[in-house]
Amino acid sequence: MTGNRPVQVRPAGRHALLVELPDAERTGAFHAELLRRRAAGTLPPVEEIVPGARTVLLDGVPHPDDLARRITGWDMPARASDEGPAVEIPIRYDGPDLDRVAALWQVGVDEVGARHSSYTYRVAFCGFAPGFGYLTGLPEALHVPRHDTPRTRVPAGAVGLAGPYSAVYPRVTPGGWQLIGTMPDPAPLWDLSRDEPALLTPGTRVRFVAESGTP
Repeated sequence: MTGNRPVQVRPAGRHALLVELPDAERTGAFHAELLRRRAAGTLPPVEEIVPGARTVLLDGVPHPDDLARRITGWDMPARASDEGPAVEIPIRYDGPDLDRVAALWQVGVDEVGARHSSYTYRVAFCGFAPGFGYLTGLPEALHVPRHDTPRTRVPAGAVGLAGPYSAVYPRVTPGGWQLIGTMPDPAPLWDLSRDEPALLTPGTRVRFVAESGTP
């Protein structure tokens, strides 16, 4: 695999590999390449592909040593930023941390929603709670810190920022993210009646659409 920093492929049990990538961008590109090869029928058998922030777990691999050798020789093209349809998330920019985020971004409060909704995001990985997707896409200048002390209760549908990520809380949980808005109906984020319960799966493109009357 080409690149300035090495990619580490480590065994994770008898039939699994943990691939460690240098950064989130390379992790996303590697995950996209795995899915492309699987769809094309050129990926050796792998039962599960589970991306993380800087790792991808390949589970159910009959011949992990062989696949590890192949991975280190892959030459991956850059992932296109506009591939695939985008899931649209309606949002009201009414979160309790709007003032703080505006100060960190050095803009007016009304500008936070305009900026946040101007980008296209991608689900890097899922975790924390069922249906909770970590969305990348904010430029580094707009990354914000988590709260020093997490809230004990964040409502379902809250839209938050933390570091390089945006996310929508699918259920009521504690949380330390900066809350800037609300998805009016978060039920579609996790729906057990669907074949794929999670609306936001790794690799999915996402756009936030401000509701009429919100900043």
